[in-house]
Amino acid sequence: MDVRVLGVPMDLGADRRGVDMGPSAIRYAGLADQLEAIGTSCTDGGDISVPRPEERDPDAAGFDGGRAKFHRETREVCTDVRDAVSRAVDSGETPLVLGGDHSIAIGSVAGAAASEESLGVVWFDAHGDFNTPATTPSGNIHGMALSAVLGHAAFGGEGWGHVPAVREENVALVGLRDVDDKERELLRESDVAVYTMSDIDARGVPAVTEEALGRATEGTDGLHVSLDLDWLDPTEAPGVGTPVRGGVSYREAHSAMEAVADHRDRLCSLDLVEVNPILDDHNQTAELACELAASAFGKRVL
Repeated sequence: MDVRVLGVPMDLGADRRGVDMGPSAIRYAGLADQLEAIGTSCTDGGDISVPRPEERDPDAAGFDGGRAKFHRETREVCTDVRDAVSRAVDSGETPLVLGGDHSIAIGSVAGAAASEESLGVVWFDAHGDFNTPATTPSGNIHGMALSAVLGHAAFGGEGWGHVPAVREENVALVGLRDVDDKERELLRESDVAVYTMSDIDARGVPAVTEEALGRATEGTDGLHVSLDLDWLDPTEAPGVGTPVRGGVSYREAHSAMEAVADHRDRLCSLDLVEVNPILDDHNQTAELACELAASAFGKRVL
């Protein structure tokens, strides 16, 4: 497998600053060395250009019926991410997209789907990311990313994030434990498979992950995996944009990524997002991100 690393130093989609330094932190933690140690070719494609929030008005692209901060800038960045991911896939590489906040997945999913008739998605996250501009309590687009991909978050009548190749029945959200009230209603009305931390407690990570992957790969041409590091418990991953207690353990996270590796012949692309070095302890979250990437691409004990 030939992996192309793409950094997206983006924090326009979140309230808390710092995740823009995530790509640098992950690289510094030894990402390339981890991948090359398992025989995976790793080419660094550099960073996508992202505007500085201090130089922009978050509500400049305002519209009726809701709020989405830095809407115009996020759209521009995600378009660039889409094009970069699509080029990598077309050249036979597997894009590894480093965030940055989770809004960048709007672009990475679109890029992975560009050459596929159908794409399954597994979304490892503490949050639903299923708000819309009309339901969001914050206006932060990182909380609308999955909703946008599925065509629910119409930004001022523009469905720019919608990826028709991704159908709800081929999407699984794993590890949910922090959901807004209106977001909960939207998820219940959708055909997305939602596995909460209660499901993981009852059934275990291996069973839940295998079922999620089965849903995402059934009848689809490819697989996109989006891993928000806040999926893990903050004791394991303290340096994340929006930490929530009660997440998965270090070993459970590796078990899930090892299950992803079993499907790597279908894996089109992988996101690692929401690493925030400002909140981290000795870069341990970025180091963990590197380890989980290696597991997803095939690293084993034996």
